[in-house]
Formats: sequence, C-alpha cells, structure tokens
Amino acid sequence: MLPRERVLAALEHREGDRIPWGEHFIDYNVYEDILGRETLVHSKFRETQAYWDGRRDDVVASYIRDGAELIRALDMDIYAVGMMAPKGYAPQPLRRIDSETFEDDGGNLYRISATTHDLRPWKIKPNTAWQPPTLEGLQRQIDQFDPNAIGDPSDSCWDWVRSAVAEMKPTHYIVLLCGDLEWPTFGANEEEGWMNLILQPEICRKICELRQLHLTREVKLFAKLGVDGIMPCGDLGSSTSLMASPAIYRDMVLPVHRAHVAAAHAAGLHVLKHCCGHVWPIIDELADTYDAYEGIQASAGMDIAALKQRVGDRLCLWGGIWHEHIIAGGLEDIRADAAHAFANAAPGGGFVMGSTHSIAVGAKAANVLEMKRLVNDWGRYPMRPERFR
Repeated sequence: MLPRERVLAALEHREGDRIPWGEHFIDYNVYEDILGRETLVHSKFRETQAYWDGRRDDVVASYIRDGAELIRALDMDIYAVGMMAPKGYAPQPLRRIDSETFEDDGGNLYRISATTHDLRPWKIKPNTAWQPPTLEGLQRQIDQFDPNAIGDPSDSCWDWVRSAVAEMKPTHYIVLLCGDLEWPTFGANEEEGWMNLILQPEICRKICELRQLHLTREVKLFAKLGVDGIMPCGDLGSSTSLMASPAIYRDMVLPVHRAHVAAAHAAGLHVLKHCCGHVWPIIDELADTYDAYEGIQASAGMDIAALKQRVGDRLCLWGGIWHEHIIAGGLEDIRADAAHAFANAAPGGGFVMGSTHSIAVGAKAANVLEMKRLVNDWGRYPMRPERFR
C-alpha cells in the first residue's frame, strides 16, 4: 500500500498492510542526525536568528527540502506541515545582553532555554495597558465578521504547504497544523484567566462564539490548499487532570469543536486532534467529535490499551511510543512501548504509531531509527505478538 492508503485505512478503522507512522512535530536535532546536515527546520533560536538576519527564504527552503527528505528517510506515512512567515518577513532583532539573554524595546528579557533551545520569556513586565474584553466589544466583532474573507491560498505564507501537497500528496497523507480553541480564558495573568472561566462565563461564551467563526472560516482556505486533513493543536489537560471542569468544556468549548469538525467534514477534510494531558473525563466527547486523537500522553494516565477498549471503535488512536523514552530511554523502552501499543491498539485498525507528544530536542537517533524498524518489522498486519521480541 502507499503511505496515504495506510493512513486512510487507519482512519476508517481498517487494517492495511502495516501500521502507519506519523509525527506532528519533529525538532531539528532529529533532522540533523538522520539527514547528516544542518537544518533550519524547527531549529529554535537558530531559526529565530535566521529571521532576524532577513533569511526568511532560506528558512522556508529548508522546510521544503528537509521536511520531505526526512519523511522518506524514516518511511513515515504522514507529513505534517504548517503556515510559515510570509515573503519579506524580517523582524527587528532583540538587543543581546549576553550569550543567552536578550531584551526588547519595552525592557522585557528573554533567554535561550537550555532544554528546548528556543528563545523564551524570562522577565516580563506587567502589561498595564491591557484591557479586558467586553460583551459589547466582542459582539461588535461578531457582527462585523466576514465569513467570506478566507485569505489567498497562493499567499507566500503557504509555500511549504503547497510544496508538500504538490510533491508528496500522491503518495503520503498531508495534515495541516492549525489553530484551535483550548479554554476561553482571559485576564492580566494566568491565574486571573482561569478564575474568569467561573466569574465571567458570559464573556467566555462570547469569546467561544467569535473563535468558532474564525475556525470554521479557516477551513475553507485549508480545503483550497489541497491537504487531506487538519490538526487543531490545543491542549485540554495537564499531566494530572483536566485543566478545567468537564462541565465547562461541555458548555463552552465542545460546541465550538463540533462546529469546527462539521465544517471540515463538509469541506472533505479529516480532523486529527492534537491534545496533550489527562482528558479521561471528556474522552467520550472527543471520540464522538474527532476522527483521530494524537498526543496521547501516557505519562498523564492516558493508556492506549484502555483507550482502545473505551473508544477504539469510534476514534483512531495516534501514539504509543513514550515521548520521555525517545529522549531518555533505551532501545528496550521503545520496544516495550511498541509491543504494548501494537498488541492492544493496532488490531482491527484505527491506530497510527507516533510519539506520545513529539520527537523533541534530546531525542536519540537510535531510538527514532528503532521506531522505524519496529513499525516495519513488527507492525505488519495481521498483528502477531510472537514477533514482539
């Protein structure tokens, strides 16, 4: 089977020739380890510096060249792509304080993370000019919203997506990373934002109404780009629990998610939901809404075998290999993860192998290559657990 045929079989809960493999995000070190050269793809501060240097076209060219090459080198079936900076993008560089620290014009400080290697806020001053949204202001935006202003698929910000569709769609499944609605929080800080879910529910519902208009309008543009599916990237859970009450999710957020999916399906697109964290309290709602669930965080209690039993007949499960093991584990950990996932989630179809989050900075090349070997050697249908050794 072609890679895209394997993915379509999984989404239709059919067994193909083997389990498909995909990742929604792969950091630069994996590209460099596998392809044997420097890349700008998800290269963290190096990518930021390239934009500061006015090298936007070099960044996009790297994504186009290296993205497709890595998919082929690892025998992946899904190619995840996204929006890029438009042609001519050249942001003003921040002022360098030392080798790790930078300052913007407002006196806010940023540091290069020793863990993720990207530039992150460090010491940020309170935004005293911030004003909370009002019901009247939100309603004004809703009343003035133009559902037909979908944007231009030939815009330069879609260069990577158009290239992927032209080059890879004949053989591979193309999924576009896109926006989502997590929780409609608002406030001057995070604590205030969560409190307002309780204290200001009418404003939160109005935020959801406006967000729904944006999400459903965007689907029309994504369909014109020619991708196979979209991946709304919005986390709903932490490592221990849902971030807010299931009742709030069902009241405010779920109607937006369902409208988004309905619009995508009407446009001929699958919706493969990325969602980290513990989401057991709303797993049935997710299963009845989405085509697939990716980012299944095993370390947050989202066991893929239990998920298969609970929702596997309704929802394609995408994950199985612990994100933590790809970084800090050994080959035996990858094999144990694969054996558990393949034996429990793959039978009958409806399963895509992937990380339980992403293949991030620190991922060991040997572990990534072991994933490739296992999906090809162990992942052939019908599943035979005696192979898993």
